[in-house]
Amino acid sequence: MDSMDIVGKSKEDASLPKATMTKIIKEMLPPDVRVARDAQDLLIECCVEFINLVSSESNDVCNREDKRTIAPEHVLKALQVLGFSEYIEEVYAAYEQHRIETMQDSLRAGKLSNGADMTEEEALLEQQRMFAEARARMNGGAVASKQPDADQTLDS
Repeated sequence: MDSMDIVGKSKEDASLPKATMTKIIKEMLPPDVRVARDAQDLLIECCVEFINLVSSESNDVCNREDKRTIAPEHVLKALQVLGFSEYIEEVYAAYEQHRIETMQDSLRAGKLSNGADMTEEEALLEQQRMFAEARARMNGGAVASKQPDADQTLDS
């Protein structure tokens, strides 16, 4: 990657927080494994390059669909185009979990109100229904929407 590969930014400007990345790396390894500083730097550079690659392909997917905002489905399609299909299910599950946690946090904070004053359980069920519809649209309608078990949804 050239020093000005990222539009208007030098390579140093487009990095990830070293402390955060070091923490992530250490959490993924057994406690008795040490990682050389050069290896940590290389892993961080690989992460930055991967983010650039997926972002660029997501933008291309978005442009092909004549959209102006990159949406999660564009990122998932980019992963498929780039040959990372085996990770799509796990990435989508992490995305869904993030959305659920964000909605739960918003509900707890009292920030969301739809006029009907849905309960948290109703909101989570509605969200799961919308996820199923989005999944079906993303897969060309091949996936039937499934009703999540209410108890399982609340435990998530």
